[in-house]
Amino acid sequence: MNHQNLSSFIWSVADLLRGDYKQSPYGKVILPFTVLRRLDCVLEPTKAKVLAEFAAKKKAGLNPDPFLLRPSGQSFYNTSDLDLRKLMGDQDHISQNLYAYVQAFSPAVRDIFERFSFSTQIDKLAKSGLLYLVTEKFAGIDLHPEAVDNHEMGLAFEELIRKFAELSNETAGEHFTPREVIRLMVNLLFVEDDDVLTKPGVVRTIYDPTAGTGGMLSVAGEHLTALNPQARLTMFGQELNDESYAICKADMLIKGQDVANIVAGNTLSEDGHAHAKFDYMLSNPPFGVEWKKVENEVRKEHESQGFNGRFGPGLPSVSDGSLLFLLHLLSKMRPASDGGSRFGIVLNGSPLFTGGAGSGASEIRRYLLENDLVEAIIGLPTDMFYNTGISTCVWIVWEGFCGHVWW
Repeated sequence: MNHQNLSSFIWSVADLLRGDYKQSPYGKVILPFTVLRRLDCVLEPTKAKVLAEFAAKKKAGLNPDPFLLRPSGQSFYNTSDLDLRKLMGDQDHISQNLYAYVQAFSPAVRDIFERFSFSTQIDKLAKSGLLYLVTEKFAGIDLHPEAVDNHEMGLAFEELIRKFAELSNETAGEHFTPREVIRLMVNLLFVEDDDVLTKPGVVRTIYDPTAGTGGMLSVAGEHLTALNPQARLTMFGQELNDESYAICKADMLIKGQDVANIVAGNTLSEDGHAHAKFDYMLSNPPFGVEWKKVENEVRKEHESQGFNGRFGPGLPSVSDGSLLFLLHLLSKMRPASDGGSRFGIVLNGSPLFTGGAGSGASEIRRYLLENDLVEAIIGLPTDMFYNTGISTCVWIVWEGFCGHVWW
């Protein structure tokens, strides 16, 4: 089943929701159920081993949690003897049983469903008489990795996210970056390092401070795997939107990444990876979104830490925080003496020209140019991003032996 057929099949669940749900909240049901079914299928082959280990450790009076990852074969587990198909055998108690099944996951997975507010959706579906029908629909989908690999699963997630973004009229470009744009950025990031990246056992880090559902991280991982199957890309990210964070974290779980590297929260006010440096970075921050909500924290860091913080060169207008994300990425670059870093960021046209001489935006641009940090600015065609036709471009910023940053 390719990703188009898979996403269409999952989308058919919407037929059940019509009338009881408006279109815009469809994702609040379909996305967590898709994640649940995927995890359900991933754990199926080792379920019996995990339950046996759980029972043995309980009998011995030990906390079983530290012992369950090995038999699971994954970075997560579930200690319930239920799964979605078994839930179908007790229609009268499906609400309680489904909630208990989700609660039996390891803490990292429970956090995913809490971010989805999944228990709220279980209650709402139950009151509408739809819970059994929706669960039955997903129980019938084969999302085992042998049937749907990580690549196809990722594409299906993206397609669903795109559809939900269109339905809810999300802020332009906020949740979905077209794959063509991501591939361009990844190629530009890696092109200078092909010789290094093809060496056996090479390990590199990549970071996205506006991770969304993890699309940029996933494409970067796929690109490096195609280039060198023995290479490993350790992924880091931060995401503000709870649902996007939940999907990103679920995707990283399935890919075998350390989900502790995916942090929730606002990157500008709460740096989830303080003092960390990365080899590569990617970002598509929201276009033209004001940063008034975090103004106090950002100004405090700028004034108290100066160039020892993230926002040393200056602060842009409160009406557009794009350049703040660029400064944040600059602070995460390795110095040239440690190998340097390269990042790509998608921006609209305004950071190129807003702000007169001496303004915060102008000082930021001056700093970048005087320190020879801008490697390229690539204009993108209009209408590439959903819900917006504004002009956009990709900035490639590099810290090598020619550039100098203050950290």
